[in-house]
Amino acid sequence: MVTTAGSAPTPGTILHLRSCGFRVVATDVDPAAPGLYLADQGYLVPPGDSEAFLPRLRQLCAEERAVAVIPLVDEELLGVGTLDGPATTVLLPRPEFVRTCLDKYVLMRELDTAGIGVPRTWPMSEWPAQAADTAPGGLVVKPRSGRGSRGVSFVGSAQDMARAVAEGGYGTEELIVQERVTGPEYTVSVVAWRDGRAQAVVPKEVVLKQGVTKYAVTRRNEAVEEACRAIQENLRADGPFNVQLCLDGHGRPRVFEINPRFSSTAALTRAAGVDEIAGLLSQAVLGGPPLTDDWHEGVAMVRRWTDEFLSESQFTSHGISPAPPAAAPARPSHEDAPDEHRSPVRAR
Repeated sequence: MVTTAGSAPTPGTILHLRSCGFRVVATDVDPAAPGLYLADQGYLVPPGDSEAFLPRLRQLCAEERAVAVIPLVDEELLGVGTLDGPATTVLLPRPEFVRTCLDKYVLMRELDTAGIGVPRTWPMSEWPAQAADTAPGGLVVKPRSGRGSRGVSFVGSAQDMARAVAEGGYGTEELIVQERVTGPEYTVSVVAWRDGRAQAVVPKEVVLKQGVTKYAVTRRNEAVEEACRAIQENLRADGPFNVQLCLDGHGRPRVFEINPRFSSTAALTRAAGVDEIAGLLSQAVLGGPPLTDDWHEGVAMVRRWTDEFLSESQFTSHGISPAPPAAAPARPSHEDAPDEHRSPVRAR
C-alpha cells in the first residue's frame, strides 16, 4: 500500500513497483490524485492528520491483505507507524526517530549533541537580535513542524524578522530561527533497515528546488556521506530517511532537516543504481538481500509532467472518478496554464 497518490513522484513509484511484480494499492484524500488510477486498486481516505484516517487505513490493510505500507507524507507517519506488526510491515524508521525529525528544533539539538554539524538554531522566543548581524547569509524562519518549504522565510535584519513573523500566520511558539547556510545544497537518500547498517548513502546536489526538488545531480562527497552515516549510527533510524543539508564556507555539511521517510528524489537514487524503495520492500517482505553502496555519480534528474494511458475499463474499475459531481459547480482549471503560472503540485 502506497499513500499520497497525488504527490508528484508517487505515480512513478507505483508504476515502478508494479513493474517489479508487486501488487500496489494506492490511497489519497483527493479523487484527482493520478496515482489512484495507476495502481492495481485505488482508495480515497480521510486526511492523514484526522482521527478517521488511521481506522480507515487499518481497515484497508486488512481487506487488501497488505503485507507492507509505504507512507510518503509527514502528517501520516506517526499514525501509520503504529500499523507495523507481524502481518504488515511499515517502511519507516523507528518511531522515536520519526518523532524527533518531525520537530525540527528537537532534531537540531539531538544532532548537535551527537557532534553532527547543524546551523545555529533558536526557538523564536529566544533568538538573539544580534544574530542577524553575525550570520553572513542571513537567517531562516521556519515552523518547527511542516514540509515542502511551507512557512519558510529568509530574513536579514530584526525588522525583517518582525515582518516575517507578522505575515507568516504562525504563533511564536511554532517557529524556530536558523542561521542560513548558503553553500551547495544536498538531498541525501540513506538506505537503512532494522539491522542498523547504512546499506547505501546517495548524495544528490540540488540544482533547483520549488517546495520539492525539481532538478538534481548525484554527487560524491565524502564529508556528506560521513555525516549521514553518523546520523544513522547515533540516532538509529533503522529505516529509510532523507537528509537535507548545505555546505558551509569550509565545505563542511550543515544538516538543516531530515525527512524520516523515503525522499521525493528516490527515483533519482534508483536511476543512479540504488533502488531504495523496491530494495527495502523486498528485504522487509521477501527476505531479499541488502542493497549495496554502488551507484553512479553525475546522473541528473529533470522532473517533468508526463502522461500515462490505460483502458477505460481499468480507469473506472476502482469505483472513483477525478471529475467533480455533476451538481457541484466546476472549479477553474489551471491544467492548461503555462508552468510559470501554475502552483507547484502539493504533496498530500
